[in-house]
Amino acid sequence: MIGSTLSHYRVLEKLGAGGMGEVYRAEDARLKRQVALKVLPEELARDPERLRRFQREAELVASLSHPGIVTIFSVEEAEGLHFLTMELVSGRRLDEIVPPGGMALDDFVDVAVPLVEALVAAHEKGITHRDLKPANVMVTDDGVVKVLDFGLAKLRQPGSVAGETEMPTEALTQEGLVLGTIPYMSPEQLEGRQVDHRSDVFSMGVVLHEMITGERPFKGDSSASLISAILRDRPESVSRLRADAPPALERVILRCLQKDPERRFQTAKDLRIELEELPNAREDDAASRARSIAVLPFADMSPQKDQGYFCEGIAEDIINALSKIRDLRVASRMAAFRFESRTAEPGEVGGRLGVETVLSGSVRKAGQRVRISAELVNARDGYQLWSERYDRDLEDVFEVQDEISSNIVRALEVTLSPKEKKAIQRRAPVNIQAYEYYLRGRSLFHRGVKAAHGQALQMFTRAIEIDPDFAAAHAGMADLSSYARMYYGGSETDLERADEASRRALELAPELAEAHASRGLALSLQDRHEEAEKAFETAVRLDPQLFEAHYFYGRTCWQQGKLDEAARHFEQAMKVRPEDFQAPCLLGSIYNGLGQPDKHRECMRRGYEIIEKHLELNPDDARALYLGSGCLIVLGETERGLEWASRAVAIDPADTGVLYNVACAYSDAGRVEEAIDYLEKAIAAGFNQKEWIVNDGDLDPLREHPRYRALIEGMG
Repeated sequence: MIGSTLSHYRVLEKLGAGGMGEVYRAEDARLKRQVALKVLPEELARDPERLRRFQREAELVASLSHPGIVTIFSVEEAEGLHFLTMELVSGRRLDEIVPPGGMALDDFVDVAVPLVEALVAAHEKGITHRDLKPANVMVTDDGVVKVLDFGLAKLRQPGSVAGETEMPTEALTQEGLVLGTIPYMSPEQLEGRQVDHRSDVFSMGVVLHEMITGERPFKGDSSASLISAILRDRPESVSRLRADAPPALERVILRCLQKDPERRFQTAKDLRIELEELPNAREDDAASRARSIAVLPFADMSPQKDQGYFCEGIAEDIINALSKIRDLRVASRMAAFRFESRTAEPGEVGGRLGVETVLSGSVRKAGQRVRISAELVNARDGYQLWSERYDRDLEDVFEVQDEISSNIVRALEVTLSPKEKKAIQRRAPVNIQAYEYYLRGRSLFHRGVKAAHGQALQMFTRAIEIDPDFAAAHAGMADLSSYARMYYGGSETDLERADEASRRALELAPELAEAHASRGLALSLQDRHEEAEKAFETAVRLDPQLFEAHYFYGRTCWQQGKLDEAARHFEQAMKVRPEDFQAPCLLGSIYNGLGQPDKHRECMRRGYEIIEKHLELNPDDARALYLGSGCLIVLGETERGLEWASRAVAIDPADTGVLYNVACAYSDAGRVEEAIDYLEKAIAAGFNQKEWIVNDGDLDPLREHPRYRALIEGMG
């Protein structure tokens, strides 16, 4: 073929080959210009289907007039060969310019945005590419991005029915049946289901992942294992492979790579807008990450390894102090404590939590002496910003915590207001023995399981006996008792204890935001909603970053059926603690009750994404499982959602929160009888929040059922 002439084109060299033909560089003798010549092999030209697809490619590409899409000049036939002539693009393929470890961020944006812009132009013409991959993208010597090879493109037919089969799934390996390149194919493409423009969005997600990390998101040793990974596995984390990748970019790529097309960007234009915003997002990330920190639980270096509660307590107190600083973003306890301080790499922690700095440390406690070491590290490069070791008497531990907080502020060059300076210092002296009991109680409380309730109660009780003026211990007692009432079928005694302890905490520390939040929760459980709302408002005024104040304020409004107000408070809770999965899940249910399906679905999508990451480190978290179950069902993955619900029940079959939320999951799935079965079990186990049941939109499918009505009437 080289050196021959087709019509008035002299073939100069072969440029490449693909499923739809071979490509050559040729010279147009008439117009004295070089062109690309795509020739359909003779044996394939005899196949009417292949010939039809070849001609269709020419028609489709010719209809696209965009600088990011290769220009077609003509469709011709000569000497029994069918070929088309098109713009000759000089440059390098994208797969040749992506370096190991991925592209520089600026280079990434310079290629990604025009690449998606070209896709937008094709989709607006109703054209789906179906074979997007780096080998089909050229970057010219002038930096212009060009999309090649629409040979597998398919014009979207108006009125096409979702679910129609384009190819037999049992013959995926036969030539001509799999249209595309496996590593970049969408799940629906692999399964032979209906393919539309959202399949290109998935393929683009694979390309973007490879551009920024140098690796594809799905891997396999064979075609079969690779297909299985694409269909079932979670994509490789961008932040794990590339610590400096903006969190916003990771979210964009994950959105593209959703298995369900309904959960991806619905148009390439939406994807382009997100990519165009990346430079601004990077600036925002840099500004926030530069003054952001995760405090990991300190490592227990004591000989008996029995000071875990003490190590957690020190870290948690530092978190609480730093959270009072407006210009410092602090990862929550729930997020930071997923990582072990001596095993987690700062880069991984920073990438996963979106923070620039990580504080880790260790505690060695022996008798009345304690050695505390602390180290502040830049998560981006691993360099130490500050470190210190303290050898003190045990009673000086509070002073050490204050010093650590102050040193962090200085290291990060955060300017404090007079109010913030006061807030990060411990205000009242506390008996060290009472403090130890308090820390034990708080550690048990944070387990979130009924089995730990009795021990936690003993610890808080002992702390208060030793130091009756210890406000935080009274607040801990109040929260423990409120949770017992809410989730563990607690008695009137728990309600009375929550009321008394929260009142006492406020008397001792009227400026403590946590005490007002505890008081608000206790009051809400007594249906004293107006007083509860005032308590929550005070807590928010004293500490706008206190998640519990916003979260429980939202729950109180929901109990009363004030859904619009509840939505506002849950939205604020999500801003304060974006890594929390509870608020978006509950907010989604509220939007469901308000008749706003798009917002309902978006919240559940967000909740699921957070829960999925959470379960990687905490696979036996029943609360995450049952809330995630509801998310999956709303997102169309009903069987998987019900499987998660079953896992939650298996972990804690007597927990009222588990039983109630599993009832909601079955209700959302349309399994009414089973939903009522679980609701009956929840109420029998002690779930007594009638107002919540009545106002929960997830239970709407049950309202007219006689068994449901009998349950509600039986609650009084």
